[in-house]
Amino acid sequence: MNCDLFNLKGRSALVTGGSKGLGRAIARGFAEAGAKVMICSRHQSELETAVALIREGLPEAEVCSVVADLAYREETDALAAEALGAFGTVDILVNNAGVNAPQAIDAIEDEVWDRVLEINLTAVMRLTRALVPSMKAQGWGRIIHISSVLGVGSKPGRNVYSASKAALLGLAKASALDLGPFGITVNCIGPGPFLTDMPMSLLSEAEKKEFSDRTALKRWGQPRELAGPALLLASEAGSYITGEMLLVDGGAFARAL
Repeated sequence: MNCDLFNLKGRSALVTGGSKGLGRAIARGFAEAGAKVMICSRHQSELETAVALIREGLPEAEVCSVVADLAYREETDALAAEALGAFGTVDILVNNAGVNAPQAIDAIEDEVWDRVLEINLTAVMRLTRALVPSMKAQGWGRIIHISSVLGVGSKPGRNVYSASKAALLGLAKASALDLGPFGITVNCIGPGPFLTDMPMSLLSEAEKKEFSDRTALKRWGQPRELAGPALLLASEAGSYITGEMLLVDGGAFARAL
């Protein structure tokens, strides 16, 4: 296979929630493929550590960071402006930042609903809306929303999170139709159980074992294992994939019961 299919040299990428976990792994994969990368998160210290880790062993890598809390629309809009100012055009947008706040349907608090939807869905729309015009002007772009297996299935109490992650697939399908004529693809990745801070902090030991037992591989995924699927969708290798959800779940959804 022609390795140039996965080459991102000359491309620029914005990865939200890029200071750790899946976002940092994706950013590192893009940097290895030659892209200029900007990451964002809420904490400067975490970003400084992440930039150093993403650059490690890659002396020519161009990696920068911006502090932004996507719960606030003015910060989301400022992030888009910062990325456009740095790159001119953001060729690849990875909407990875997200939060989870488990609550049963009859216990959902309005402020929790509003915050989760703002970060997981509204910020995705606002960033996409802001960055698409320059992609359209050049006739090329890649937009990747990080959804979840909990966007196609769920667990008790995951009402708000599952609603937000399912909505990303609907957004991707509609946007793919809007943007396809301009050479822009829009897709979702649906990670299953990955060893990141969010599930490790929310799940009991029994729930963690339940997740791993459900997969065909009988283990949790390492964040690095999401970099390849993201690179596929961000590069020429995935040029004919759009409006889709790519499940990366270790075979969890291969199980019928």
